[in-house]
Amino acid sequence: MGLVSGMMMGMVFGIALMAGWKYMMGHRSRKRVAKAVDIKLLSSLNRDDMKKICGENCPEWISFPVFEQVKWLNKQLNKLWPFVADAAEAVIKESVEPLLEEYRPPGITSLKFSKLSLGTVAPKIEGIRVQSLKEGQITMDIDLRWGGDPSIILAVEAALVASIPIQLKDLKVFTVVRAIFQLADEIPCISAVVVALLAEPKPRIDYTLKAVGGSLTAIPGLSDMIDDTVNTIVMDMLQWPHRIVVPIGGIPVDTSELELKPVGLLKVTIVRANDLKNMELIGKSDPYVVVHIRPLFKVKTKVVDNNLNPVWNQSFDLIAEDKETQSLTIEVYDKDIGQDKRLGIAKLPLIELEAETSKEMELRLLPSLDMLKIKDKKDRGTITVQVLYHEFSKEEQLAALEEEKRILEERKKLKEAGVIGSTMDALDGAASIVGSGIAGGAGIVGSGLGAGAGIVGSGLGAVGSGLSKAGKFMGRTITGSSTSRRSGTSTPVNPQENGGAKPL
Repeated sequence: MGLVSGMMMGMVFGIALMAGWKYMMGHRSRKRVAKAVDIKLLSSLNRDDMKKICGENCPEWISFPVFEQVKWLNKQLNKLWPFVADAAEAVIKESVEPLLEEYRPPGITSLKFSKLSLGTVAPKIEGIRVQSLKEGQITMDIDLRWGGDPSIILAVEAALVASIPIQLKDLKVFTVVRAIFQLADEIPCISAVVVALLAEPKPRIDYTLKAVGGSLTAIPGLSDMIDDTVNTIVMDMLQWPHRIVVPIGGIPVDTSELELKPVGLLKVTIVRANDLKNMELIGKSDPYVVVHIRPLFKVKTKVVDNNLNPVWNQSFDLIAEDKETQSLTIEVYDKDIGQDKRLGIAKLPLIELEAETSKEMELRLLPSLDMLKIKDKKDRGTITVQVLYHEFSKEEQLAALEEEKRILEERKKLKEAGVIGSTMDALDGAASIVGSGIAGGAGIVGSGLGAGAGIVGSGLGAVGSGLSKAGKFMGRTITGSSTSRRSGTSTPVNPQENGGAKPL
């Protein structure tokens, strides 16, 4: 009996063991299949999908395997950081302070560093991508993250307000730095380095502002002014296609090929706006439009009083330097006593435009380009514009480059004369370029406009000194009058003329 019961128990135990083993094998197989399916789905995700899953702080090497991790470099950077920080502080103060002054917003009379220390925490390099996009050059994209402990205090002055120390706290930087090394035949084998911040992913600079021994409310809108100044400097000076070219090693080298050059002319006609938001308690808003490709070359329309459906029909000519990455930015403001209020903003990527083809389009105005931070998402109306893009020839490109340099000098003179408060001020026609027979019948008509910067009266206006070049490409007028309203840089155009599109 004992023998039989033992055999039966052994058989049951053996069958149970085999059944359990079979179940475990099946379970492992199902888990492997599920993992394979998940991995296949992950491999099909693009960069935007990865950002939704991991957030904005997702390292570039995760979503782009071509970025290689460089832990060894971070270890060396931590050791070198005390020396690098000391050297960088002097360079930053010397190079950034003039930019703060140049891009200083209206309402602030002085913006300088009173204290600058980069702290003890070194930046972290999440990944590096090396590629050879052009012969004789090495392109290196560096995914840089920095959540350091710097001590940065800005001395901010405004009219009738004493200097207010403003501290930048909790500074965090997330960006991809592009470094292009121009190779040479002589030691150190690198003749120049081009440095820029990639526009995609968009650079992020996060910080909080705190008044030291004062109040941020002493200057209305101070936080927004500083935010706009920082963002504008990044966009207009450092964000690709804009770049900084640094010669290296004392080798005489021509860096003109590395510098940013104009590639085309965008003729913009601000036609009208519809259903704008009313910002006034009594009456209606007094809208005007500020247009730019680069923030340093802003132009604006006349003000239409007490109207939420204004018609401007004003034309401006703007230089484009990289059609693939740049956009036309259109901002509608309400003219007010003190600081003007923004009614809406729209952006038009230049890559969507076809060369030598006039196009009229209606753009929806948004409260901000970054809608994630906006609570009021109500409709802001629409704006209708007509655009025509012309690609430069080699001769036109060189002429436009010289004219850009000249216009910056003219703006500085206007600022020194008190006509404008900052080189960032939008002027009536301050960045216009009027072609002379360059469009081949596409609608850009030469007008031989004057270009100059003579200051008239007591700083009420600046008019051209008559630089007329028959048959030449360029002509540009600067005006900054507070007594007269000019309708942009050229006469209003009929949408039916000059190869323009028919009205919608």
